[in-house]
Amino acid sequence: MGQRAGGKGIIYIMTTLFSFVVVLGVLIFFHELGHFLVARLFDVGVEKFSLGFGPRLFGKKIGITDYRVSAIPLGGYVKMVGEEPDAEIDPADIPISFTHKHVFKRILIVAAGPFFNLLLAVIIFFGIFQISGVFLLKSSIGEVREGTPAHQAGLEKGDVILAIDGVDVESWADMAEIITASKGNTLAISVQRGESVFVRDIVPQVTITKNIFGEDINRYVIGITSSREVFSKDLNPLEALAESLIQTYKITELTILSIVKIIQGTVPTDTIGGPIMIAEMAGQQAREGVSNFIFFIALLSINLGILNFLPIPILDGGHLVFFFIEAAIGHPVSTKMRETAQHVGLFVLLMLMIFVFYNDITRVFFS
Repeated sequence: MGQRAGGKGIIYIMTTLFSFVVVLGVLIFFHELGHFLVARLFDVGVEKFSLGFGPRLFGKKIGITDYRVSAIPLGGYVKMVGEEPDAEIDPADIPISFTHKHVFKRILIVAAGPFFNLLLAVIIFFGIFQISGVFLLKSSIGEVREGTPAHQAGLEKGDVILAIDGVDVESWADMAEIITASKGNTLAISVQRGESVFVRDIVPQVTITKNIFGEDINRYVIGITSSREVFSKDLNPLEALAESLIQTYKITELTILSIVKIIQGTVPTDTIGGPIMIAEMAGQQAREGVSNFIFFIALLSINLGILNFLPIPILDGGHLVFFFIEAAIGHPVSTKMRETAQHVGLFVLLMLMIFVFYNDITRVFFS
């Protein structure tokens, strides 16, 4: 019995570690691929394209580029010719030097990394929507609360909302969006009950509910809950592309809002996780199925893209700030200012890493 439990524990750990390495590898590869492709587009020489840090395990050199896999699978990098502004460069390499390219080309090269993380999410969502379509909640009623506008209008469990004010309702989300946007104005709601269809005029009432951040918000409702019935809707390639862009935009918006809420103190900082939390979640999603695992990669890719756009020195966003300043003032920021900012950025990242590791350890061993 103990051996069986131990075997399951080993499988659990191996699945978690393998999933973590796969997730990290995919995210880093796409991020660095963005930098690499745009650098080559603008004829910047690339000396190294590495997955991982530390000693080189294996790889292949093509032209001047060493494509390698390194020993520590916790990152990756693209090393370009003339990447450091103060580095000595062979005069023959100036035409392919990153530093000697126009500032707007450098901006695009740096921005390409996090942008490719967002692009990866779009590609993943597109594949999911093409294969599986989208799953939507039916606009059928599971419960009618007493004393609410829907109850007073005679709506019942099992009724299906077909249209509101002449606008067809395809899903529960469509219906909720129209009711929320009503601002309390009377709505003509078409309802199907069995074989019959009828219309009821209903005035939504405002109620205080909690949003995903635990904040009180005012919301217009009619007093019904979903039956939780789901249907699948097939999408053609254009619809799948549109849906994947919408999904990526919504998650991006939510990610940015979450960061703002954390800074404001609305969201507890103990919700922030690090590598251990990511590894646990990756393993859990892998055990629940391939589609869940791939969807998780898309979510994490968006998060990585947004975090890299933050204006923290040593992140892509910090470099972009310096390049935008250079574009505005007409010359590069001084070496002293860059070095000071790099030290500050490194300190901030080290503090953040310590904090997320503390959260991870507290969550694993003391929760």
